[in-house]
Amino acid sequence: MAKLYFKFGAMGSSKSAQALITRFNYEELGMTVWLIKPSTDTRDGADIIRSRIGLEAHAQVITPEQNIVDEYHKVGRHDVIIADEAQFFTPEQIDQLRELVDDEDLPVLCFGLRTDFLTRFFPGAQRLMELSDSLTEIKTVCACGRKATVNARLDADGKVVTQGDQVFLGGNDSYIAMCHKCWKRKIKEQQQ
Repeated sequence: MAKLYFKFGAMGSSKSAQALITRFNYEELGMTVWLIKPSTDTRDGADIIRSRIGLEAHAQVITPEQNIVDEYHKVGRHDVIIADEAQFFTPEQIDQLRELVDDEDLPVLCFGLRTDFLTRFFPGAQRLMELSDSLTEIKTVCACGRKATVNARLDADGKVVTQGDQVFLGGNDSYIAMCHKCWKRKIKEQQQ
């Protein structure tokens, strides 16, 4: 029985690496994988999924205007769909992934962030939280040793940013995973 999975974590929790490892595991068993990513994620190249540990693969890029069910039927039958940076899909596209699970009996594994730099849901992640059969947190740690849950955005001087657009692409130079306590403390220190 197919399921919709959402595997989420803070920045640096190895989400993309796990997506690519999962792809490898399916393909090693002779199964076909449709690897997709939203067009919003251009950090490593339009059609590249790259992990911090060096794993990478080409993926089909999905724009916000595209219907994922229609795109799936164009590419042909696969055994599984793996989606990286799934928080950037529209809520309607998450509904379309759910439709593929239900109508095609197709497992769909989504990897991504749950919340933005202000701890607010990304619309796609919120819809995944509402619709997924399986929710798994991929854990990482704050510098203090606690579980990191916040994707703290940093400016060029290393200060925590508390205003701006929800989407700002960046890696270790722009974001750091922190626990909520350290995040709030850092913001408070900056205000003083």
